[in-house]
Amino acid sequence: MSEGEVITGLVPSADRLDKALAEATDLSRARLQALIADGHVAVSGQIETSAKAKVPEGARFEIRVPPAVEAQARPQDIPLDVVFEDEHLIVVDKPAGMVVHPAAGNPDGTLVNALLHHCQGQLSGIGGVARPGIVHRIDKDTSGLLVVAKSDKAHEGLAKQFKDHSIERRYLAVCGGHLRTSEGTISTRIGRSDANRKKMAVLDKNSSRGKHAVTHYKLLKKLKSASLIECRLETGRTHQVRVHCASIGHALLGDPVYGRTPAELRKILKDLGFERQALHAASLGFEHPVTGKWLEFGSDLPEDMQELIDQTTR
Repeated sequence: MSEGEVITGLVPSADRLDKALAEATDLSRARLQALIADGHVAVSGQIETSAKAKVPEGARFEIRVPPAVEAQARPQDIPLDVVFEDEHLIVVDKPAGMVVHPAAGNPDGTLVNALLHHCQGQLSGIGGVARPGIVHRIDKDTSGLLVVAKSDKAHEGLAKQFKDHSIERRYLAVCGGHLRTSEGTISTRIGRSDANRKKMAVLDKNSSRGKHAVTHYKLLKKLKSASLIECRLETGRTHQVRVHCASIGHALLGDPVYGRTPAELRKILKDLGFERQALHAASLGFEHPVTGKWLEFGSDLPEDMQELIDQTTR
């Protein structure tokens, strides 16, 4: 077995190996099948190379995940909407449809490729060759504000603020239905879904998996079978706003993963060609990690979301 992250535990229930390990870890079955085939999984001290092998409940497993080999991102001349920039950091307004950093299926055309060109390679190296300067992310089909570190000092300072939840992030979203209360707080654990490892889900509050997530929401405007809401994040978990809104029965309009658009709105979305989650990172506030000055930036709703709101205004 090659060196890398080591995951150990006990098989939760008697089953085929890949399925049992998917239940016990945050790894997908497809990823586990590849690791098993490559000899990176041992059960009861013996390497197992068949994903279909039956394993008993309580057996000790060990998974060695080889370190990822990152591809070198290349500069590309892609237009950027730069909101702020100095020698330490840059704030950009990302359009919907742009991936933040290269990954499987998206080797180029990303925000990182554009930043490498714009900043002439002057980005923090802490994120590695594939994610230089990236301190946080927003989903491909979410639009709005993102801060990127140009120096390692800025990267470390921003990362600390994200960790202690002192960065202010406000999102605007259009969700299905009408909220029972005009404002509230959703506080849960979020982690990989047991039913679909590619999705995130709200987990049992006593679960040892996942991470604590807090979203404060406020109704801004009632729409036709929908609501325009503001979401302020205390934490920044993967798909947090999308998962939290869906968990209270108000999934975001257009969300292909967590949403179920009300029937009366499907035609509107189709006519508009609206094929993404209705989510926009509208404001971002933080302390400059080098100067200590408080910075705050805002971004207007993109045209597609404004049209959606106009078409669903009662």
